[in-house]
Amino acid sequence: MSLFALVLALPLAGATFAAQPGTTETSPSSMPSDTWLTKQVRHQLILLPYYDVFDNLEFRVEGSTVTLMGQVVRPDLKDDATATVKHIEGVTQVNNQIQVLSLSPMDWSIRRAEYRAIYSKPSLEIYRNRSVPPIHIIVDHGHVTLEGVVANENDKNLAGIAANQVPYVFSVTNNLRVENT
Repeated sequence: MSLFALVLALPLAGATFAAQPGTTETSPSSMPSDTWLTKQVRHQLILLPYYDVFDNLEFRVEGSTVTLMGQVVRPDLKDDATATVKHIEGVTQVNNQIQVLSLSPMDWSIRRAEYRAIYSKPSLEIYRNRSVPPIHIIVDHGHVTLEGVVANENDKNLAGIAANQVPYVFSVTNNLRVENT
């Protein structure tokens, strides 16, 4: 059993998802089935067109069953994730536990303010220049959770401090993980 959070922009997940020596990454028969299936699920979820900084997708592979978890802003992204994973060779069942977040104007205002507060910090700007920034900002009824991976403890702490300075936020939970720890 394995649980993976989609941290799309940092190459640190390469060790987890690297092909076994002497194998190709595209052939399901050339690597252990869990490893191949995990790579395929991650790849397909990364390619979802509306997945962005305000969403957090995670998954667990248990045999041929994939459990999708996390939070998304767009209800159709939840459905797209299920449909995409369902069509992966070797997947027999998809258990979708993805939470659809509030679309309230207040939460959208907080999302935008959190994005500006975090990604305007000079030492955190490097994370902004990726197709999907690795610091995911999850806002649910005024409560903020930071998910993803950063390069060091200082970046994690700086993002948490910036998130706590945004007005009208009830709480901030900093679940950022530090690369290679």
